[in-house]
Amino acid sequence: MFELFQYEFMRNAFIVGILLSVIVPCIGVVIVLKRLSLMGDTLSHISLAGVAAGLVAGINPVVGAVTFSVLATFGIEKIRKSFSQYAEISLAIMMAAGIGTAGILSGFVKSSSSFTGFLFGSIVAVSRLELIIVVILSVIVLFTFFFLYRELFYITFDEETAKLAGIRVNKVNFIFMLITAVTISISARAVGALIISSLMVVPVAIAIQVAKSYKQTIIYSAIFGLVSTVLGLFISYYADFKPGATIVLVGVVLLLAVMLVKKVIGIIKA
Repeated sequence: MFELFQYEFMRNAFIVGILLSVIVPCIGVVIVLKRLSLMGDTLSHISLAGVAAGLVAGINPVVGAVTFSVLATFGIEKIRKSFSQYAEISLAIMMAAGIGTAGILSGFVKSSSSFTGFLFGSIVAVSRLELIIVVILSVIVLFTFFFLYRELFYITFDEETAKLAGIRVNKVNFIFMLITAVTISISARAVGALIISSLMVVPVAIAIQVAKSYKQTIIYSAIFGLVSTVLGLFISYYADFKPGATIVLVGVVLLLAVMLVKKVIGIIKA
């Protein structure tokens, strides 16, 4: 069963997958509880535009994705402040801009396979350099969440209360948006731009079903993300499925299973 670990690419895939399965749902908790679940979709589409721009310009597409995503976060914040009562409008506008830009630029990419590879990703094809980048990114994200735990807790539920508590909301929001944009751009190479948003939301949705506090939601999200990734990698290897898509579908099955168990327990207690 464990002979797959004799291959270096599978060992790298498990290391990258485990690290991303922990940090991505952590970011997802803040996004989901702030009712900005479309954030992952928006930045993933923006990162696709960056990938296409990088391929057209002849530079590393991941650099293009990170650049576009970081610039997009400034645009999202600017538009969000202009429509303070309708925060989701900023995401819809930037997503439209990302899809449009990616669509036009993709027409100038010489090798379509190099572009479509970012749509669904290929975690088993990550290089040693990409592995090192993911390790560094994971350390940065985890340290950020550790040192800004209180600040992120406040801005997740009420930014006005956070200001009264002396928290520099704009600064914390900027840091959070920055690590979100970079994480999505780099993760898109491994699991795919169209899948990363699901990995950001599904484990959080499972955690919300069973958690009783903010802290528990973060911990359970990371655990369910980890279980989905490990099971997904095993299944994809032996069934010859695409790893990213399999990981997401395993997460959806876990969500349905938890909802079913919760429903049955509710009926028994009634």
